[in-house]
Amino acid sequence: MKTKALFNWSSGKDSALALYKTLQNPDIEICCLLTSVNQQFQRISMHGVRLELLHQQAQSIGLPLEIMQIPEMPTMEVYEEVMSNTLTKLKEQGITHSIFGDIFLEDLRKYREDKLATMGFKGLFPLWKIPTTDLIQEFIELGFKTIVVCVNEKYLDKSFVGRVIDQDFINDLPEGVDVCGENGEFHTFTFDGPIFSKPIAFEIGEVVYRKYEKPKESKPSNTACDTNDSTAYDFGFWYCDLV
Repeated sequence: MKTKALFNWSSGKDSALALYKTLQNPDIEICCLLTSVNQQFQRISMHGVRLELLHQQAQSIGLPLEIMQIPEMPTMEVYEEVMSNTLTKLKEQGITHSIFGDIFLEDLRKYREDKLATMGFKGLFPLWKIPTTDLIQEFIELGFKTIVVCVNEKYLDKSFVGRVIDQDFINDLPEGVDVCGENGEFHTFTFDGPIFSKPIAFEIGEVVYRKYEKPKESKPSNTACDTNDSTAYDFGFWYCDLV
């Protein structure tokens, strides 16, 4: 019997490549894509991508979409409660594994695996420990196309948002910035490639700047999922709207 799994879909390039690799595995059945959405703005969390484009991706990929509605600035407790409720529902469908596009953040992987274990799930990480320089080249060579929809001003300036990732983009990245943005430097929206039956149509809209206030945390957390540290809210983000 195949392993039944959900796929954590962010809409970006790492998700796309991890999904591509997973679809090559005959022993895994991906039952759905799981995406967290900002409840207030109805956009993909952190990426800022409109819900309509997310639905277009899922339709082109040909997999059911499960959406988690997350409050604008949730505490870890709220986030984990929503996740727990979602996984409980999916577990009833026989799903036992959860797939992620994480590459090298050890504490994030441990956080995910520990939380999954409490609910009887196991994590799968098809990109784990593959050098990011190799991953981005493979991504491009496979014919994937992705556009940068969000950059953290701590690492990149406004000029990088709204650009399609190609060799010129990679060459322009400042020293110390991971080419896959694994440290949160940038986020992307993937609109074409071998997992899609047809490209996702969109137009580039306005570029906006947002800075977030630190949420009130009822109890401290030191995981990579949490931004409860002294510098996380010192920097803002540039977003490129896709319409």
